[in-house]
Amino acid sequence: MSCVVLPGVSFAQDIDLVAATGVSTDSEMLLEADTIVYDHDQATVTAVGGVQIDYDGYRLVAQRVAYNQNTSRLIASGRVEIVSPDGTKIYSEEIDITDDFRDGFVNALRVQTTDNTYFAAENADRREGNITTFTRGVYTACEPCEEKPDQPPIWRIKAQKIIWNGKAKTVRFEKSRFEMFGMPLAFLPAFEIADPTVKQKSGFLFPRYKSGSRLGYGAEVPYYWAVSPTADLTFKPAWYSKQGFLANAEWRQKFDNGEYSITVAGIRQRSPEEFYKSIAPAYSSDNETTRAMIGTKGRFQINSRWTAGWDFLAQTDKNFAYRYGIDGYDQHSRTNQIYLTGLNDRNYFDLRGYKFDVQEQVTNFNRETGAPNPNARDARQPWVLPSFDYSYIPDQSIGGGELSIDVNTQSLYRRLVDDAAPVTGAAYGRLAGIEGWSGRVTAEAEWKRSLIAPGGLMLTPLLHARGDAIGVDFQGNSLERLGVLGIASDVRSAYYRAMATAGLEARWPVLFSTTSSTHVLEPMAQIFARPNEPHGTSLGIPNEDAQSMVFDASNLFERDKFSGYDRIEGGVRANVGLRYSGNFDNGWSAHGLFGQSFHLAGRNPYAQLDYVNVGAASGLETARSDYVGSFGVVSPIGFNASIGARFDEESFEVRRTDLTAGYASRPVSVSAAYSFIERQPDYGFAADRHEVRGSASVRLHENWRVFGSGTYDITNEVMVRKAIGFAYDDECFSYTISAAEYINRDNTSDKRRTLGFQISLRTLGDFATSTSISQN
Repeated sequence: MSCVVLPGVSFAQDIDLVAATGVSTDSEMLLEADTIVYDHDQATVTAVGGVQIDYDGYRLVAQRVAYNQNTSRLIASGRVEIVSPDGTKIYSEEIDITDDFRDGFVNALRVQTTDNTYFAAENADRREGNITTFTRGVYTACEPCEEKPDQPPIWRIKAQKIIWNGKAKTVRFEKSRFEMFGMPLAFLPAFEIADPTVKQKSGFLFPRYKSGSRLGYGAEVPYYWAVSPTADLTFKPAWYSKQGFLANAEWRQKFDNGEYSITVAGIRQRSPEEFYKSIAPAYSSDNETTRAMIGTKGRFQINSRWTAGWDFLAQTDKNFAYRYGIDGYDQHSRTNQIYLTGLNDRNYFDLRGYKFDVQEQVTNFNRETGAPNPNARDARQPWVLPSFDYSYIPDQSIGGGELSIDVNTQSLYRRLVDDAAPVTGAAYGRLAGIEGWSGRVTAEAEWKRSLIAPGGLMLTPLLHARGDAIGVDFQGNSLERLGVLGIASDVRSAYYRAMATAGLEARWPVLFSTTSSTHVLEPMAQIFARPNEPHGTSLGIPNEDAQSMVFDASNLFERDKFSGYDRIEGGVRANVGLRYSGNFDNGWSAHGLFGQSFHLAGRNPYAQLDYVNVGAASGLETARSDYVGSFGVVSPIGFNASIGARFDEESFEVRRTDLTAGYASRPVSVSAAYSFIERQPDYGFAADRHEVRGSASVRLHENWRVFGSGTYDITNEVMVRKAIGFAYDDECFSYTISAAEYINRDNTSDKRRTLGFQISLRTLGDFATSTSISQN
């Protein structure tokens, strides 16, 4: 019998073709089909109807497959689909391949890779099992439109020949052109990209174009070198028309438990005099001919509890990285740090060292005379070596309550004294930081227990104890500056202080319910008894970490309202207020708080002047504080709003207010904020401060959106920041263009404008350019 035909058979057949085809391999080839025809004379096996072949991870589906034993080739026809072991899919009406799926020839095919990139060609030829050549091919990362499959994608590359090398992991295009929306934009004789299926591949990245009023026009052409699967090196050489060649490189390496990077850059400036236009040469930090930097970042997870890391920048002058926009190190104000952090259950450990940098364009000292520059901020920033925090809460209760133990240590060094002259309306200036060294060790323990009395009254007694040891080394003219602050000084090399507190909190939450909502009203009261703040009437102990003082509803019920450890609240104080929360069946919710604080006995620490007069006009400096309140609503439709305010305790005049509102949905996102702070001359602010901030983003189409933001200083009547832009983004292409202007609120002639755009083509890379123009 030369052939077998099974008429009328509608069930699938599973046949092992290893023996029949003579394939010499350990892998099985399995065939499923409606009908199988064996032709022993022609040495062929033909499968017809719902054909599926599985072999060594490959899967072929077609309407008809003919296998020739003499040539060891499979010819599949009729809606052919091949799925390779890595998930790549090939579609065609007819395909001619070898029986081991290594080589083949295809007419009118489409290929879809695992990361949704697409090839199409009139025909393709596969050789050596890993080199596929597409003739008159097309490549894109854009998914075909389901409604209009013949419509051109957003972008594509058409080429006379596309060579996909699976071994070298490259895709080469010859005699190609780049098209967007079906329109040709550029002709490229030949270029090569990384295989879309690989995560890293050496090669050139898209160039970046830059420009600036002092740098000139510039271009950066990065080259990426994949050193190993866990390490890479990116060269980012750039050329500026006014300043010359900038060398820049970044090394990155990953490990199982972390990663680190090292960035180096340098330039020999051709025209440093470009930076003299707004700053005298004696004070310009940009006029060095040779400028360089090295920066490194790292983070490692030592184990499940401990994490260590660092972020450092070292450079030849103050603002090289900022001036030339070195990626990752171009912040105007940045923090260098090294840290070790541990977290286990209810224990917390954090050890850090800090160095604060201000990348400003003025030097710390006059280049000619060596005198300190009164306008420089960088030399007045401290080194913090170290800052240490430890917190421990025992698992077991102590006396029926919870005990918490905290330790804080800080040591600071500052090169130049950080002081400020009195502003209009102030009698004395401020001393934000001394020149020299200061250090402090603080240990404190707090115990509290919650009790529920009859009727639902909740009582929380509290005990707290704290001790400090402080050392100070006044250098330079720090002592001279202390003498002009108008406060008696008590200068020592060491200080010791202690504080003990006994407190009681009472809360009585009352629940009200209706058919469509629930409400909770909770009257609250606290009282804390303690001695006066040690050394509170004279200057001596520096105030480094408690310089911020904002009294509002969020800290009304805090035991100590100072923001740091350097100041201690003393005396007897009571806090009273009413808290509200409500939930409605329609998904809305509301929350609010209103209250006041009373200094009952002892010396009021907020009425005592210190280095920066932190309590001045804070609302706490009187025996009866200002009123503070807040109220907010949250909706299920994306809208939310909140308001917080502080009111004068006698006239109920507004002293401070913060109003925010926002709405977020798929097509529209809007936010706005208004802030008002009454003048605080002794605290360094001579005039009232009013500011309005807003931002919005509107999606005009599924992929198109416009966005903008702005900040308006009402007091100075100046728009200090405004920005606008539009963007397009989808699964394969994104485009953003934006423009912004920044104005110095104290000197409106000092302006900076930026204009930039970025194009991102998935699998090809990003292309970006930016222009910055500074005025004065």
